[in-house]
Amino acid sequence: MFDLFGAIHHLLKIDQVKIDNLIFTLHYRVTAIILLAFSILVTKRQYFGDPIDCMVDAINSNTIDVFCWIQSTYTIPALTGGVVGEEVAHPGVASRVSILQKNDEVGEEYVIRHHSYYQWVVLFFFFQAGMFYIPRYMWKGWEGERVKSLVAELNSPVSSSEIRKKRVSIAVDYFGKNLHHHNLYAYQFFVCEVLNFVNVIGQFYLTDRFLDLGFAKYGPRVLNYSQDSSSGHDPMDEIFPKVTKCTFHKFGPSGTIMRHDALCVLPLNILNQKIFVFLWFWFVLVAVISAFGLLYRLATFSPGFRHLLLRGRSRLASAEKVEAVSKECQIGDWFILYLMARNMDPYVFKEFINTLTPTLVGKEHVS
Repeated sequence: MFDLFGAIHHLLKIDQVKIDNLIFTLHYRVTAIILLAFSILVTKRQYFGDPIDCMVDAINSNTIDVFCWIQSTYTIPALTGGVVGEEVAHPGVASRVSILQKNDEVGEEYVIRHHSYYQWVVLFFFFQAGMFYIPRYMWKGWEGERVKSLVAELNSPVSSSEIRKKRVSIAVDYFGKNLHHHNLYAYQFFVCEVLNFVNVIGQFYLTDRFLDLGFAKYGPRVLNYSQDSSSGHDPMDEIFPKVTKCTFHKFGPSGTIMRHDALCVLPLNILNQKIFVFLWFWFVLVAVISAFGLLYRLATFSPGFRHLLLRGRSRLASAEKVEAVSKECQIGDWFILYLMARNMDPYVFKEFINTLTPTLVGKEHVS
């Protein structure tokens, strides 16, 4: 199976310099990789065979396969729970005569649901993966490797403490000269976090439209059916039927129009049923985590909360110096320091804080 995912293995490469957080990574890396993997998986015919196989007398099998793939197939959702072999041939599949008789008996109109999504599943997953990566792409452009330029020299191995002190002094000098000029940098990241949340909500409803309004309640319905299948109405067979019907019209010998009802097997729906169940719960999970992430971001606008976070990232530095630096920093300055702390050796960051403190707040604050 390695060749199946070989095309996306490079996305698993860990960044040497971290310019975002775990929630951000959950969107552009984990979710995007999952969608790309699904996109590749559903194209592998050696695992699941042809995407559609149709059966009908008097018509070439290749012709009917192509026609039904292009024109879409259909089922009757109301008959999904019918008794197979007695009321229906397959879940949701019945003859035209039996449907008309059923309508006469119960006075109910059996609505036909056409299934054409399977033509676009691969492209749809690929599109969604791209949408989850867009905020990351925007942030990388805005970030401009600022953190990397600050920490690259500090993280490089040195042969003496004098060289390290010189590098720390250069970084402190750069930070001091640009103090209070990092707010736009931070707000750009915050905008990307909001876009991540908006995107996952949007993808949930876009998927619902893609499946003809069958996705919004798909996860809970499948879960309820797995716990109680007495109704016999499987939502998986309703949204992703494994056997469908396709109607083909052609001219007969005398020029009259002949109707041919074909039964079509959709092997990929065995996989699609499980994929979209997973995606329902995954999108909900990512949306909930992202919502908590936005609440966390709002909390960082509190100077006291920012101080606690920076203190946690610089445990080796004295609490007095970290507090003194935090008081002088606006949210953008704090954000830069927080990213630097994530990417620097704790001992080097301690030295950086020790050198930065008198530069920002004066020697009287140094303990």
